[in-house]
Amino acid sequence: MVAAARENTQFSPAAAEQMEKIVFDLGRMYQERNEALQEVARAHHEALFLLSMAAEYKDGDTGIHIVRIGFLAEALALFLGEPKDYALMLRKAAPMHDIGKIGIPDDVLKKPGAFTPQERATMNQHSAIGADILGKSRIALFQMAAEIALAHHERWDGKGYPNQLAGPAIPLSGRIVSIVDFYDALTMDRVYRPAFSHEKALEMLLAERGKAFDPDIVDCFLRNSPAISALREQVTAGRMAFADLINHKQDAP
Repeated sequence: MVAAARENTQFSPAAAEQMEKIVFDLGRMYQERNEALQEVARAHHEALFLLSMAAEYKDGDTGIHIVRIGFLAEALALFLGEPKDYALMLRKAAPMHDIGKIGIPDDVLKKPGAFTPQERATMNQHSAIGADILGKSRIALFQMAAEIALAHHERWDGKGYPNQLAGPAIPLSGRIVSIVDFYDALTMDRVYRPAFSHEKALEMLLAERGKAFDPDIVDCFLRNSPAISALREQVTAGRMAFADLINHKQDAP
């Protein structure tokens, strides 16, 4: 009786082969699904990156600025001891920090002189606009990008915008990107002034330590400024673009 029951629970060779085929097909379908989702996410990322570039062009920049922001933010995160996965996501998310400028009228965005209080209020809306654009996605990358867009103009002393966050209440991603954005913007030519030297930019960064910027992150940036400056030049000389943000292998510091 026991032997008969055991016999009934055994698969025939044909049934076992069919089961293996079903498992294989399910595995292949799962892999194809993941690849399709990755491709959709990549297409979404590329579209938003191009929209970010459009915002930069509206502001008179060349577009290489936002690529450098990605690589410099990743490097600074690694120097701070953050995990590689976090730093890589930051590299991909940081270039979208000013995407909200796409929603700012040109007469404000391109104004050569000082803003009126009303114009300043309009300009400051770009953080919330960017967060709204990016935050509609459930993908982790775009959630981080939305966080950065909203937080990168907050100040350590609480005098920033849009939410007057202070100290560690500002997300780490925003604190990192605000520093690399400040440094890179100072060391590039603008329509209203020539680029500052690396040394002058570091001096200006140090002056904002504990005011606009997290003092610990400023100290980390200054300690590693030769490597950060060299990376900036490498990205510029290599004319790196979106594909490099996705595929480039960065050595850990």
